[in-house]
Amino acid sequence: MLYQRSSSLFKAAQKVLPGGVNSPVRAFKAVGGTPLFIQKAKGAYLTDADGRQLIDYVNSWGPMILGHAYPTVIEALKRKAEKGTSFGMPTEIETQVAELVVQMVPHIDKIRFVNSGTEACMSAVRLARGFTGKDKIIKFAGCYHGHSDSFLIQAGSGALTFGTPNSPGVTQGTAKDTLLARYNDLESVQTLIEEHRHDIACIIVEPVAGNMGCIVPEKNFLKGLRKLCTANDILLIFDEVMTGFRLAKGGAQEVYKVQADLVTFGKIIGGGLPVGAFAGPSKIMDYLAPEGPVYQAGTLSGNPLAMAAGFALLQELHEHPEHYTALADKTAYLNRGLQELFTMHSIPHQINRVGSMISVHFTPDPVVDFSTATKGNNPLFTQFFHGMLAGGIHLPPSAFESWFLSDALSYQDLDYTLEVCEQLAKEMKK
Repeated sequence: MLYQRSSSLFKAAQKVLPGGVNSPVRAFKAVGGTPLFIQKAKGAYLTDADGRQLIDYVNSWGPMILGHAYPTVIEALKRKAEKGTSFGMPTEIETQVAELVVQMVPHIDKIRFVNSGTEACMSAVRLARGFTGKDKIIKFAGCYHGHSDSFLIQAGSGALTFGTPNSPGVTQGTAKDTLLARYNDLESVQTLIEEHRHDIACIIVEPVAGNMGCIVPEKNFLKGLRKLCTANDILLIFDEVMTGFRLAKGGAQEVYKVQADLVTFGKIIGGGLPVGAFAGPSKIMDYLAPEGPVYQAGTLSGNPLAMAAGFALLQELHEHPEHYTALADKTAYLNRGLQELFTMHSIPHQINRVGSMISVHFTPDPVVDFSTATKGNNPLFTQFFHGMLAGGIHLPPSAFESWFLSDALSYQDLDYTLEVCEQLAKEMKK
């Protein structure tokens, strides 16, 4: 049995953890089977509880951009831990990380550190409401901004109506202030603005969506959002929890040359430790307490261990931008290989990619939003996922998640991945 130890650990976890996990996607509900328990990781590889080595294409959902246990990050953590792990008081390294982020990311003056991407997005929306004096927000179906009440909204009877909660515990009162548009559809956004012209505080968007697979923004989508926001006194929030420092030093703002009013971060900014942040120009950020009236706080915000890990990783990316070129080249190589294999074996597919984010959708039609993403062949993806896992390749356990490559991957790793995929493609064709 490949996963005997993981299976035993999962049974034990189910007795004391809801569903046996602390985040739902880990339970493998979308693909079935036994969730993996990980023992350790180094570079491009995971080692599971049964001692199997796996090539990792998840990388803790993005932050391990240079690979697991990157030496300079580990050394920074060791040095900082020896001096204490938490103070709940200011430390110099918070300022050092802030200065580095402001230097790397365009259009921001100040940053507030928090402890997760959820907290960053939740706080950014609160700040946008406080700054504008308006209540409603626009989000996009299929974009995930964490599990704050305002974001757990589905389309209901249609994308142009008020949202309805898609999780118990989210009130109708919260839902009515969240308006849903379609990703890559400016007309749906324009319609909502016309219906609620004086009530919308902000539009929040993943500039490259990563929670319905990797969905690429169409040519004028992000620039169109910027124009609509500027014309209607609405703040534009880029949720760069996934894309920040991964697509480029300056994230999606740099890649697409679009200026957001507020930007949220997570993942890489903590070097793999629990960190989030939101940032923007001084005129907006100064509305935060203690300088302004919008309250946000956190005992562990700016935790010295997280700041040390984040500073070490961001400094490496800042000083060696060639990592981004190498990552994009490796991801393009994988893209070409997968494309050739699926085409050769007549397997309907779409491959979406931006930089080092990529996803495979088993459908003949382009995948440009949540609706088209749901048309993929999920049973075929499940077969693909488990076949690749049995071959030693760790992919996201859902068709609706982006893959994240690390620069620790070698071309030998990529070639082996394609070899496993080729053998599997022959079975999938049947």
